[in-house]
Amino acid sequence: MKLITTTKARKDISAIINRVKHHGDVFAIGRRNSIDALLIQFPAVYNEEVDDITNVNAHSKSFDFLAAEPDLYGVSDLKKRYV
Repeated sequence: MKLITTTKARKDISAIINRVKHHGDVFAIGRRNSIDALLIQFPAVYNEEVDDITNVNAHSKSFDFLAAEPDLYGVSDLKKRYV
């Protein structure tokens, strides 16, 4: 994540958006070393049935580590216990 000032963001917004869109860069925009906003890629698949934060989290790689986790429970286990 790159921290940039609001002045630099205004000056170079087109180049910044291109880096976010084409390279997946993330920019933190703020004043006096405080972060006021993040500029991230828009999700490639957007589900209108859930809120924006859920869409962004689903698109991010935040949960990729779960792919390596073993499946401890199957669907039949969940049905027996919760339905």
